[in-house]
Amino acid sequence: MDLLASLASQYPFAFGVASSVVAGFVLTSLGATPVFVVRDLKPTTQNIMLAFAAGVMLAATFFSLLLPALDRAEVGFGSRGYAASAVIVALLFGALAMHVAHGLAPHEHFGPKGRENTDHSRLARVWLFVIAIALHNFPEGLAVGIAAGSGDLANGLGVTLGIGLQNMPEGLAVAVALRGEGYRRSTAFGVAAISGALEPLGGLFGAGAIAISGSLLPWALAFAAGAMLFIISSEVIPETHRKGTERGATSALFGGFVVMLFLDVTLG
Repeated sequence: MDLLASLASQYPFAFGVASSVVAGFVLTSLGATPVFVVRDLKPTTQNIMLAFAAGVMLAATFFSLLLPALDRAEVGFGSRGYAASAVIVALLFGALAMHVAHGLAPHEHFGPKGRENTDHSRLARVWLFVIAIALHNFPEGLAVGIAAGSGDLANGLGVTLGIGLQNMPEGLAVAVALRGEGYRRSTAFGVAAISGALEPLGGLFGAGAIAISGSLLPWALAFAAGAMLFIISSEVIPETHRKGTERGATSALFGGFVVMLFLDVTLG
């Protein structure tokens, strides 16, 4: 732990990017590995897995992003009211950025929501899935890069473990969904791994922003929180509440939330 603390304080940019690689590519790939032996997952199981991931993301948004953003903004502004106002503005900008991205980028959902913003004759369907996953993973990588790149080891580890934890069932759900669409096991695994590899891009942006100016940290944390909150509310939770699985999904969401809360408290 002392070695990690030293690395986080001396090389915050590298630590932020490396953390996003672990949370994104490594753990998503690990989570997708069972696709080589698992033929299928029941829709109920998939929804519960995604709901658990949503709970982890929701807790990370509040306890690992918004609360540290408020604390640091208060130090800078010297006023709780000004700090809260600044964090709210950055939060809304993060949500707006994701809203615009979803409105412009061609992508396809695994569920009945289907294609958005695309003439499907121009792009192979698998790439539409990749783009959709990238829209989810970029803000997650952004959050990891910012938190781990801040030099705060406890907060960085909490976000990294939390996002990585929810990436594992998400990676399997993506791979199995692709198998259900008729793709080969190797292709399904490869796409899931690529989706995780896209997360470090967000980590690079997040850690880079903090490296440029430490004063951006509260704004960056709140921006990442807004982006993640948009994804949770607009994409993940509605997907888990289809086909009459609301109760199981809600229970799983609470499970993910309390797991992330425990990680944040014990590591912090």
